[in-house]
Amino acid sequence: MKDDSKIKKWSKVLFVIYLIALLWIIVFKFNAPFSKLGYMRSINLIPFNESLIINGKLDFREIIMNVAIFMPLGIYSGILLKKWTVGKKIFLFFLISLICEIFQFILGVGASDITDIINNTLGGIIGLVIYKGIEKISKNSIKVHKFINIIGTIGTILMISLLSVLVIYNL
Repeated sequence: MKDDSKIKKWSKVLFVIYLIALLWIIVFKFNAPFSKLGYMRSINLIPFNESLIINGKLDFREIIMNVAIFMPLGIYSGILLKKWTVGKKIFLFFLISLICEIFQFILGVGASDITDIINNTLGGIIGLVIYKGIEKISKNSIKVHKFINIIGTIGTILMISLLSVLVIYNL
């Protein structure tokens, strides 16, 4: 049981680091906070509309990135919010995405887009499904938590390294 407590604490640390990185990536677009505020402010309320069309084609890279960046949120919610219903978790994915889009609009650092909210929420759902699948296959939640923490730690180190390189070369 003591081992489970350490695993859960490490999951919380990784989750906080993920949330900080998520806000930095989505809201501040990899820039130092408040360095380039006010350059873009728009709202798109029509899903999969003009904002995703480049040279007359749908930009699937943007869709995939928006889904992928929220998958860890689904995985961490599976670990840390065991007592929550699936509906509450999905609402959390939606709410965090909505908050990011509102911050983008208020700070003028990006286009607020309903498509992003849809794709981000979908990413959270996919992450939760992945977590549930791993948990079902393993049938041992402690092993699943350890496995996810190992993958999360490696991913966090890689993400921080990549973001550090981007900051260094962006300055």
